[in-house]
Amino acid sequence: MNKTRVLLADDHALVRAGISNALQELSGLEIVAQVGDGPALLAALEAEEPELLIVDVRMPEFRPLPTLRQIHGRYPQMRILVISAYDDDVYVQGLLSAGVDGYHLKDQPLSDLKLAVQRVLAGKRWISSPLLDKLVQSTTPTHHDSPLTPRQHDLLRLLQEGLDNQRIAQRLGLSVKTVENHLTGLYRRLEVQSRLEAAKYAREHPEIMGFSGRQPKSRRASRICAVTLASQFTLLLVDDSDFYRSQLRRMVGRASPQAVIYEARNVKEAVRLAGALSPALMLVDVVLGDEDGIRCTRRLKALCPSSRIILISAYPDREFHRLGLEAGAVAFLDKKDLDVAVVRQILEDVQV
Repeated sequence: MNKTRVLLADDHALVRAGISNALQELSGLEIVAQVGDGPALLAALEAEEPELLIVDVRMPEFRPLPTLRQIHGRYPQMRILVISAYDDDVYVQGLLSAGVDGYHLKDQPLSDLKLAVQRVLAGKRWISSPLLDKLVQSTTPTHHDSPLTPRQHDLLRLLQEGLDNQRIAQRLGLSVKTVENHLTGLYRRLEVQSRLEAAKYAREHPEIMGFSGRQPKSRRASRICAVTLASQFTLLLVDDSDFYRSQLRRMVGRASPQAVIYEARNVKEAVRLAGALSPALMLVDVVLGDEDGIRCTRRLKALCPSSRIILISAYPDREFHRLGLEAGAVAFLDKKDLDVAVVRQILEDVQV
């Protein structure tokens, strides 16, 4: 019988030795390589083609979230078990959404590690028990917190617009020094080194720009991850007015606290988000600045045929209505008719 090929990645030789010794007690495993940094890991994956990767997320020259997402995409059949001393549930959820199959805390017994390996190889998820309560709470609709603070969310949106620190400070009513301090925290949270990397991260991970429908006075954003998206209603608002999107977002939040809301101000953003998320419902303004919301609807429907699209407008023209339905919209609504009751009915109809 062929043994399961295992690649072990940890920058501490003693830790690798301990894990290796523990796994020797499991029949059918063969550790084909041991590495201690990011470049060595990538090289070993290509050379050894393991069936199981056991990896610590804190290694030199290794950015865990983007790298593990890349590894999962390139080796989709390989199982990935993370071992770490880091027990932040937000971080764990990010790794799970990146394709990791298990997350094991280093301070747990080696017997648990062996069980984790067996579970992961059997095609099941593994999460160390001390993290389970945190993760259950984080996926409960009444306990939403975000990987980003509201301020960090605003900063990331403005970085995507290409604004420099001075213009960001003017937009947010802050000093340049305060903006710099907030950006430092944002970069640390995203594990990036610059504004360009932060903007790229947002483009590659559009889910981070989502809002939970439940938004108390602090306007806390929701934690977005694979676990929550699977059970929550996903909505995309496409409107070029920041003010109106904010109004509509509040209405949706009151109508359906479990909704996860994404926003786009133009066709490009809408197509990018729709392609990444396949939202259940999209509300699209007919006029998007100099762009055509009806053409946008046609593109969104071709991209997400199962999504329902409702066109909205402050100018309820009959021709707009006809063209919108031909483009794939299921309804055309006057903005002045939209209130919490109407939005609630729309969401209930979609979720039936």
